[in-house]
Amino acid sequence: MGKLIFMEAIWNSIKIAVKMTIPEHSYRMWLEPVEFNRVENGVMVLSAPNYFSQKRAQDNYGSLILSELKKISGENGRYIIEVSERRRKTGLVKVQKSIQLPLPNENIQPHYGRFLRKDFTFDHFVVGGNNEFAFTASLSLAAKKNSQQNCLFLLSKTGMGKSHLSQAVGHHIISQYPEERVYYLTAEDFSNEMVQAYRTDSIDKFKGKYRKECDILLLEDVHSLSGKERTQIELALTLDTLLDADKKIIFSSCYLPGDIPKLNDKLKSRFSYGIISSIEPPNFRTRVRILQKKMLSNGYQVQEEVINYLASELTEDVRQLESGLIGVTARSSLMGIPINLELAENVVKNIAQRKKNITIDIIKKLVCKHFNISLIDLVSSSRKQTVMRPRQIAIYLSRRYTDSPLQTIGKCFNKYHATALHSIGVIERGIKDNGSLKKQVELFSQKLESGNF
Repeated sequence: MGKLIFMEAIWNSIKIAVKMTIPEHSYRMWLEPVEFNRVENGVMVLSAPNYFSQKRAQDNYGSLILSELKKISGENGRYIIEVSERRRKTGLVKVQKSIQLPLPNENIQPHYGRFLRKDFTFDHFVVGGNNEFAFTASLSLAAKKNSQQNCLFLLSKTGMGKSHLSQAVGHHIISQYPEERVYYLTAEDFSNEMVQAYRTDSIDKFKGKYRKECDILLLEDVHSLSGKERTQIELALTLDTLLDADKKIIFSSCYLPGDIPKLNDKLKSRFSYGIISSIEPPNFRTRVRILQKKMLSNGYQVQEEVINYLASELTEDVRQLESGLIGVTARSSLMGIPINLELAENVVKNIAQRKKNITIDIIKKLVCKHFNISLIDLVSSSRKQTVMRPRQIAIYLSRRYTDSPLQTIGKCFNKYHATALHSIGVIERGIKDNGSLKKQVELFSQKLESGNF
């Protein structure tokens, strides 16, 4: 008994030492759950809660554990990590339930909805001061460490990582709790499915699926529910049922619940029920780490000065950083030239400067010229289709190609920010359903991106 207590104390000392050398969130996720089990033939036997945790702890931190063990017990120190006996037994039950394991290197299909991107996991997410709280809240919800936290609202501009965190929660739950039913979809998907259910007289089946067959709901882009009264009522009832049953829910949006126009008070209350966590643009150091992570995961070889240059110039969001890295490596491969600072400067010139030169005034003039209307008409209160549609397109393009906040865009067109948001939603939906509108928007995009304005 004394020897077991001594070995357990050694393991606790190792955990403390390793904790000082790795990110805190990595420690909490992979090493904190690993416990001392027994000593067998002079080998320290550790216990992980499941096979996934066992593999991650061994692959990522095995050398650190062994190094610390040898420091304490000498060169003969040895250890192994097993899956806990309790988990093995539950695992046998799960195999009998025919739960299918995901294929390697493939996007993951949750129990319902869209695929989860294979690289959108917690391991691939770069944590910085801009997103640490959102990461911690997402990980806590996924790991079920806080029984009081059932709801999380992720807030950020496009391209900051809220979809990554939402899908990371899905990945983690599917791997650690495969019996849990994960639904991943956008609010637009939910609305379209509900409308189809009414058309096919299957609304009861639709309600039952979301209220009785879902354990974790990951609902993206909830601002697209603006103005959809019937969908809002149904979703609010569904959320009430899920929350009463202690299910987990993650929402994501570009806007705070209170800033989404034409959203009923009940749904605003449900969106605000749990933690609201915003994700800000990454600082320089975090941008460097993001590029380094992408470089390693994709097998790129890029000099440090090129990475630093991309991080200093591409400051808007993560997608822009990825675009720069892909642009540099793709151009190098296609042209057979080395990746250097000159190549990076050419790629960045087409990404960063493009957006800096586009203003709301330029967009207004471009739209007026194309539709042959006056600037006065464009910013007027006219609701004629020949004026209102160009105005909506101009507002949509202003949101897409400038950094101006929604309130500023609305003022430039003599509209409230709620009207501006509605216009953006109209065009976003129209692009999906209307081929001619999609071609019009693509034409404007080509002109703006090429500098032909």
